[in-house]
Amino acid sequence: MSTDKKDERAAADTEVVADRGEDLAAASRFTEQFAAQLVWAGMPRMPARVFAALLASESGALTSAELGERLHVSPAAVSGAVRYLSQQYMVTREREPGSRRDIFRVHGNQWYEALANRDSVLQRWESALRDGVAQLGPDSPAGTRLQETLAFFEFVQVELAGMMTRWRAHREALFGPQG
Repeated sequence: MSTDKKDERAAADTEVVADRGEDLAAASRFTEQFAAQLVWAGMPRMPARVFAALLASESGALTSAELGERLHVSPAAVSGAVRYLSQQYMVTREREPGSRRDIFRVHGNQWYEALANRDSVLQRWESALRDGVAQLGPDSPAGTRLQETLAFFEFVQVELAGMMTRWRAHREALFGPQG
């Protein structure tokens, strides 16, 4: 290869690295900004940062080491964060065939999954509220508050089911059939 060709290739490689660096810098800015919004809404800080980093990554999937490197945190911090996010149905843990490294993935439909899995939580809350009404008496001031709270959660449950159906149709219209 001629010196000119090598120089052109080196310049192109440097440009790609520079572009990638800009992408990582943009992803880092987004990660911290979006994580701050998630924290403001009540999510713990480290899970918010890990979730935002996964969301901003090109593939939507990173190893624990990659997350630690991007966020400048320890493996223990990443481990606790992904445990929390897994419990919330916001990320999945996968393993590449033949590898011993876990990969943590956020899916395009993660908000739907997280919300859909709240159904069992709402059912448990409703059951506890029904028990509370029975124990405290439906005509007591506390029983009345519990009945109103129960009615709210029953309403949310019905509305949520309809909203999820409408979302699936809307998502398909925007992005095509889910694969």
